[in-house]
Amino acid sequence: MACVGIVGGLGVGATVDYYERITARCKALSVVPDLVFVHADVDRGQGFVRAGQLDALADYLLGFIERLARAGATAAALPAVTPHICIDRIVARSALPMIDIVATIGAELGARRLRRVALFGTTFTMEGSLWGQLARHAPDVEIVKPQPDEIAFVGKAYQRLLDTQQGDDADTAGLRRIAADLQRRDGVEAILLAGTDLAVIFDEANAGFPAIDVARLHIEAIVDRLMSR
Repeated sequence: MACVGIVGGLGVGATVDYYERITARCKALSVVPDLVFVHADVDRGQGFVRAGQLDALADYLLGFIERLARAGATAAALPAVTPHICIDRIVARSALPMIDIVATIGAELGARRLRRVALFGTTFTMEGSLWGQLARHAPDVEIVKPQPDEIAFVGKAYQRLLDTQQGDDADTAGLRRIAADLQRRDGVEAILLAGTDLAVIFDEANAGFPAIDVARLHIEAIVDRLMSR
């Protein structure tokens, strides 16, 4: 098998979710995954994001990717969406090929022939440069931004998830209400669960609205790479 390196810690709940789902999928395929993990500091990473220091964020993450390469990894993945705002900078300098979550999302949207989607994730994901990156991978898809107050609500709800790793009934109800408004008001066909910690409160099956779990897509791409030679 190929060896995949995972930059964990961005945050911890998402890393644990990825690890559990990757190993479960590999067990179902009767294979043992060859994985290497390193741990990055989510607070430091978020500090770079809040300050708009994308070069510094890329430098920080590239240091971990170099460690993964020295440990024998032949590809690397970031099990979090927000750090992908600097993925172009990382890909240009990485010692390893990256399993890019944005590319996997683009491929899925194209396969489903969706035309209007929205994202739930951190405030930085919903407002940041990830939109332009996704547009390059899915040029026929219109990405609808929620209203400013909706972005603020989703961002605060996500931050609470990240901090506590526990769901909140009011947050869950609010996210479902915003999803319904996006469908009714803006003609959105699906909501991308573009924050891996959202798995703490719901998934594609129980979200209560048409949803695409981007972590699932990314995990499938990681398992495909693990199965390659």
